[in-house]
Amino acid sequence: MPARFSWPLPLAAAAILLITMGARQTIGLFIAPLDDATGLGIVAISLALAIGQFMWGLAQPIFGMLADRYGPGRMVAFGGLMLAAGTAATPFVRSEWALIALLGFVTSFGAGAGSFSILIGSVMSRIAPESRSFAAGFINAGGSLGQFVFAPAVQATIVGFGWVNAMLAVAVSTLATLPLAWPLRRRAAGPPAPAAAPTEAAIGMREQLRVAAREPSYWLLHLGFFTCGFHIAFLITHLPGEVLLCGLSASVSANSLAIIGLANVIGSLGVGWLGTRHRMKHLLFWLYLSRAIAVLLYLMAPKTELTFYVFAGVLGLTWLATVPPTAGLVGKLFGVRYLATLFGLTLLSHQLGGFYGAWLGGLAVANFGDYTWMWYADAVLATAAALINLPIREAPVARVAAA
Repeated sequence: MPARFSWPLPLAAAAILLITMGARQTIGLFIAPLDDATGLGIVAISLALAIGQFMWGLAQPIFGMLADRYGPGRMVAFGGLMLAAGTAATPFVRSEWALIALLGFVTSFGAGAGSFSILIGSVMSRIAPESRSFAAGFINAGGSLGQFVFAPAVQATIVGFGWVNAMLAVAVSTLATLPLAWPLRRRAAGPPAPAAAPTEAAIGMREQLRVAAREPSYWLLHLGFFTCGFHIAFLITHLPGEVLLCGLSASVSANSLAIIGLANVIGSLGVGWLGTRHRMKHLLFWLYLSRAIAVLLYLMAPKTELTFYVFAGVLGLTWLATVPPTAGLVGKLFGVRYLATLFGLTLLSHQLGGFYGAWLGGLAVANFGDYTWMWYADAVLATAAALINLPIREAPVARVAAA
């Protein structure tokens, strides 16, 4: 752990991400009961969730820009209200368009306002450079812990009290983000943000976006993160369906999601620590390559409970562990002044991949009866993402202050 690590802001940010990601990453547990109640079909529900994946990504740079200008506390609180309202209303819809409006837009935008770009950007801009990688990993671990906490609790509530009450309980829990947003407010006075280079302070947002658009390493980060989004959205949305196709109970899905979340707490903290000692692009290379290997081994293994739990544990070590090095590389390239905006744009690419992962998974099972082709596509994309990260340079991009 870096010396002089300041805990209050990372703790608040990690707690917020625990709630917003816990609510998002367990949505797949509601697909089967939602389909039974509405009769909308797996393709329609997958489309709504796929749009939600993209809109969550779109919310990241939008709320990131607003947070860079007005402060993150207000954005997180506003997003918490949207997430709670959209989740609470979802059980009462009966049309595809209403489902898209709530799961695709309202809840996704609300969750995006209390997610990675704002939380990591806010904390990293207020702490010493040597602490930033560990802080990003610590915050990221909060999101993973949310999956570990929410998945079994949600499944137990579905079994014990019905899926409608379970979703309403999730909606109520998201309101806890409102008081947690208080430490992230922008104070009127206080110590200046550390480690801001003179050019970083002088450059405006538009000029910074133009500089980023001309930097090849930034685009390589986008391409790798696109694959990460495809992988995670496919599994979060369709792992419960894969478990059912293998003739196993729904509890295996919840347990697998929980194992992924717990394992990624270790992965996130570990990668955050390694980012202070090793090149971040090399960490990304090994994270993506290990995913491809894990998927191929899963395809060859017998589909038992133990297989799913081992698979979940291996995947969990890499699950969201790509976030700290990706955010760290953006900070290295461009500084932290507009990190919420620039990292938010990489998350938009991540969620564009998420759209295809969620949507194509539904089309695959509807047309072919299983997810075999999706697994192969996932392994190929993960291998490509590993190689894409190798040419990235880890050095500040020369910036010219706007006149």
